[in-house]
Amino acid sequence: MEDIQIVQFYWDRDERAIPATADKYGNYCTAIAKNILGIPEDAEECVNDTYMRAWNSMPPHRPNVLSAFLGKITRNVSLNRYKQNTADKRGGGEVPAVLEEIAELVSDTDSVEQEVDRRELVKAIDAFLDRLPTEKRSLFLCRYWYFDSVSDLASRFGMTENHVSVTLNRPRRKLHNDLLERGFDL
Repeated sequence: MEDIQIVQFYWDRDERAIPATADKYGNYCTAIAKNILGIPEDAEECVNDTYMRAWNSMPPHRPNVLSAFLGKITRNVSLNRYKQNTADKRGGGEVPAVLEEIAELVSDTDSVEQEVDRRELVKAIDAFLDRLPTEKRSLFLCRYWYFDSVSDLASRFGMTENHVSVTLNRPRRKLHNDLLERGFDL
């Protein structure tokens, strides 16, 4: 089924929207949630929450790219669940490793006053990613947006785990230096 038709189901408040979404994007959303949480039951709940949030946000929102829209919702729901789980001394998944790898890129002093700086940071990161070769950009996004494990990336891209780690380390360092040169406090 085409995304336009699925989105129209949401807009028409047609209950076929949820099964159509699950059929087309269920595995995609589940993979994102499992990468973040590492707990299949929590991942399943987050995917169900994704469908509910999609239902509640359409209308008024009409996403241009349904997969990205659902992926972002799943990621946010899963990260919120991860925070809840780790507050309870539970959790797993790829989040600790990914956050440790990019810790040098994130300021721990963010406040409301820094929203403008945050937006500029997003623009700078987007520009940096646009300059990366396709494979490196794909690796970077899969690791730091979708929280894919290094072993999964190695398998998917036909590399050794060490090669993936080295390939991720170089652009991460370049991004760090690029952001410092642009005056961002890291």
